[in-house]
Amino acid sequence: MFELIEVMTGTVYKSTGSWYTVKTQNGKFYECRIKGRFRLQGIKSTNPIAVGDKVAFELETKNNTETGVINRIEERKNYIVRKSVNLSKQTHIIASNIDQVFLLVTIDNPPTFTNFIDRFLVTSKAYSINTVLLFNKIDTYNEETILEVKYLESIYTKIGYECIEISAITGKNIDKVKAMMLGKVSMFAGHSGVGKSTLVNAIEPTLDLKTKAISTQHSQGQHTTTFAEMFDLSFDAVIIDTPGIKGFGVVDMEKEEIGDYFPEFFKLKQDCKFNNCLHLKEPKCAVKDALENNEISYSRYKSYVQILDGEDEHYRTDNWDNE
Repeated sequence: MFELIEVMTGTVYKSTGSWYTVKTQNGKFYECRIKGRFRLQGIKSTNPIAVGDKVAFELETKNNTETGVINRIEERKNYIVRKSVNLSKQTHIIASNIDQVFLLVTIDNPPTFTNFIDRFLVTSKAYSINTVLLFNKIDTYNEETILEVKYLESIYTKIGYECIEISAITGKNIDKVKAMMLGKVSMFAGHSGVGKSTLVNAIEPTLDLKTKAISTQHSQGQHTTTFAEMFDLSFDAVIIDTPGIKGFGVVDMEKEEIGDYFPEFFKLKQDCKFNNCLHLKEPKCAVKDALENNEISYSRYKSYVQILDGEDEHYRTDNWDNE
């Protein structure tokens, strides 16, 4: 028989799909489950509860073991969402209640395409989450690759995104990243193989056992988990570590609003002839004029058109992999 003890609240730190590790305000962790079918109104998600969620749960005991039953999710201040891997009409919430995201970018080994960067930035912008671009493995690049880094930095810095060159191996600018993390919940994301696990370990060496298990897998990554995990760090910071992402499908956006999440497009929107201009074939479009004058990036405009058309990323491998 189950014995109902009390109702408690906490934050979801880990999910395995059926069980959720929840940390209460007093610092104790409980393994919790969902009772029956649990749906969030308005969200067709494969994972109704995500890492970072604030939840209420009923604590029960069975055979002297305490577990919880989650019965409520507090309203989220934000979340990062993408197309579900196997169910195109559903979404996958990566994490919620995030203060900032660090998106790792590498020029090669593996290449991070601008299409992927732009899709991620559009989603984070839509939910008012500040994203910082971390150009990792800077110590391994030759002169030509460094020029490519500088070119990408110029594109994204110009439109308001902070770009930092880092090396998780040599430690370049790691202290700068740590300083930005103080007092915040920071999510780390990027393709499999960009060095995210190595970076996490450089930031917090005490997490070595976790990152070591990931980094010893094949360089292409293994499909071992589809969920993020939260960690309390030793310097007043919280990190949400996510599995490597190969593709990022934008969801839950009307065509008319997508351009608003491209800062350089939104800035010019008032100069377009039509208020509802989609910046495609409309006459007297300020965005297209700026494109022709090389005032906005062609790669950014191309990403915008692909998102508008509902196209998937061109490499069509929209799934999660661990490093």
